[in-house]
Amino acid sequence: MNDIVSTLASPVILFFVLGAIASFARSDLSIPESISKGMSLYLMAAIGLKGGIEVAEAGFDPGMLATGLAGLLLSFALPFLAFQLLRFIGRLDSMNAGAVAAHYGSVSVVTFVTGIAVLESQGAPAAGWMVAVLALMETPAIIAGLLLARGSLGNLGSTRNAEGFGEHSVWREVLLNGPVVLLVGSFLIGVIAGKDAYQPVSVFFTDMFRGVLCLFLLDMGLLAARRLREARSLTVPLALLAILIPLLNAAIGLAASALLGISGGTAAAFTILCASASYIAVPAAMRLALPRADAGLYIGMSLAISFPFNIILGIPLYAWSVQMLP
Repeated sequence: MNDIVSTLASPVILFFVLGAIASFARSDLSIPESISKGMSLYLMAAIGLKGGIEVAEAGFDPGMLATGLAGLLLSFALPFLAFQLLRFIGRLDSMNAGAVAAHYGSVSVVTFVTGIAVLESQGAPAAGWMVAVLALMETPAIIAGLLLARGSLGNLGSTRNAEGFGEHSVWREVLLNGPVVLLVGSFLIGVIAGKDAYQPVSVFFTDMFRGVLCLFLLDMGLLAARRLREARSLTVPLALLAILIPLLNAAIGLAASALLGISGGTAAAFTILCASASYIAVPAAMRLALPRADAGLYIGMSLAISFPFNIILGIPLYAWSVQMLP
């Protein structure tokens, strides 16, 4: 329990809270969009490089393949659970339920990066290859969400407007999503370059990481609170589901970690991935594939509720839960 308290008191979490408070108070505090995008690019490159360097040093862990396969399966399966809850408790139609459910099978890179930083501060770092697992878990949930919304495999790339689906192929948006391309590319660069070649740039990518993450989460706090203020279609049951679904997914991720035999920071990172909700890649794909779905609803749930919950309470809770495993 002390670990939960210390995590909540860390600068990384407190900067997010500061941003949220400033936004709710209608402060004029803001970070220019160009700077925010630059910080996002930096964080993706830094975490990818670090993971690649660790893999280059230690080699590919036998657990990587099993964990990656489990991540793929869970990313595809978790939206089906979320879909049922959204349909019967949230009272959403199939299209909106499928669009929202996809967010809860895919992953949030920022939640993962924050979790990795918190775990390292607790002396329980995750295996470097978890970056690769994150990349594997990005896409299956999008496919599952579209199948749930459409009810079939037909016309996955393009569909008729009369059915409420976009005319343009979603595959480019899914497979060439910018943050994931940068994350995976940086990971591969780290694997190829190795520790010695990384040293000249380590000051920039390692020493500055926590400071940039604090400022980035300040901006995310401002954005999440603004989205919550603007949300018009969020009902109380849906808001509660935006907290319940991550908790259920985390429990499934925790159980999977035990079955896989992974522990410590790696198990906590996997649990964080299962609990996280995408608010970058999946919304972009849904805008193309399901243009009639309520964007304010799925962004409001994933970004305005699930993301703050995971950042402030979820990450320390998941890390503590892993410690409680026998």
